[in-house]
Amino acid sequence: MPNSYIGIRTDVALAEIITDLSRSKLTNWLKDGYILLNNQPARPKDKINGEEVVTITPPFDEATLAFTAEDLPLNVIYEDEHVIVINKPAGLTVHPGAGNWSGTLLNALLFHYPELSLIPRAGIVHRLDKDTTGLMVVARTFLAQFSLVQQLQERSVSRIYRAFVEGYPFKQGLINKNINRDPHNRIKMAAVAFGGREAITRYRVLKQFKKIAYVECKLETGRTHQIRVHMKDKGFPLLADPVYGSKKNNYDPEVVDAIEQLQRQALHAIKLSFIHPATNEVMNFKTRLPEDLRILLAALNFGEELAYEQFDDDEDDSNWEIIYVPDQD
Repeated sequence: MPNSYIGIRTDVALAEIITDLSRSKLTNWLKDGYILLNNQPARPKDKINGEEVVTITPPFDEATLAFTAEDLPLNVIYEDEHVIVINKPAGLTVHPGAGNWSGTLLNALLFHYPELSLIPRAGIVHRLDKDTTGLMVVARTFLAQFSLVQQLQERSVSRIYRAFVEGYPFKQGLINKNINRDPHNRIKMAAVAFGGREAITRYRVLKQFKKIAYVECKLETGRTHQIRVHMKDKGFPLLADPVYGSKKNNYDPEVVDAIEQLQRQALHAIKLSFIHPATNEVMNFKTRLPEDLRILLAALNFGEELAYEQFDDDEDDSNWEIIYVPDQD
C-alpha cells in the first residue's frame, strides 16, 4: 500500500484504490478473509502502516457461469440459418438466474451454436418454466430475433399446451384476468382484479375423466406461470404442480402412482406456430406428450368410469377463435 495511506482504515484505503468494486463488497471480502495484508487476514478497521502487500483472492462468483458454453444435450427438431426449434425436457431452466447460473438452455445453446454469443440472450425470445416440457423457438440472427419478438408482441405466435387439471371445468372457456406478483409470496404469481399485466388464456377440455380433465390451453399473452395461475384461479389447478397445486391424492391407485412419478406440473407445450422471419412462411410444429404424461394418460384411461367421445389428437386448431366463449362467472 502507498505510504500516503498510512493511518487510514484498510476498508477506506482499498475503496479508494480499487474503484471498480463497491466499498460494501470490499468490506465483506475483508471480513471473509478474501483480502490479505502481508499474507495475513485484515480487518476493515485496521490502519494502514505503509508498504503492505495486498493479496486479493475473489470468491467464486457463480454468475460468471451464466454465459459459459456447456456441452448439454439439446433435442432440436428443426433448424435453419435463421431459427432453431427445440423440444425442452423437464428440469431444464431456460435462462440463468439466482440458483441456476449454469446448466441452462442458454448454456447449451452457446455450446452447440457458438454464434449465438453475439445475439442478446443467445437468441431466446420466450420461456418455458423449468419443469414444463415442449416446444420453443430460438433466433439465430438479430433480424430473426427482432421478427419473433415483434410477433410475440402482436400475438401472432401460436403457443398451445396440454395439461391435466383437477376437477370438472366447463367444456371450453376464456380466462381474461391480469397477473401480478403474489403480495404474500414473492416466488409466486397471482391472478388479480386490479393492477398487474393483461393475461388471456383460452382452454378446452379434450377429455373428462373421473375428477381430472385433460385440457388444451392456448396463450394469447405470455405471462410468468400464466396457465398454472389461471387454471388455479378458476378452481382447476394443474396436477402435481408444486407451487399452485392442491396435492390431492383421492384418485384411483393407478392414477396416484402416475401423479407421484411426475414430480412436476402436468404441462406440455405441444404445438408452436410462427411466421418464418426470412421466408414469411407459416411454420407449424407439434410434438407428442413426454413419457411421464403419456403414463398419466394411460392410467386415467384405465380408471375411466364414464363414456366420452374418443379424443382425436390430430384435431385442427384453426377454429379456436370461433368455438370459444367466455366463462360465466
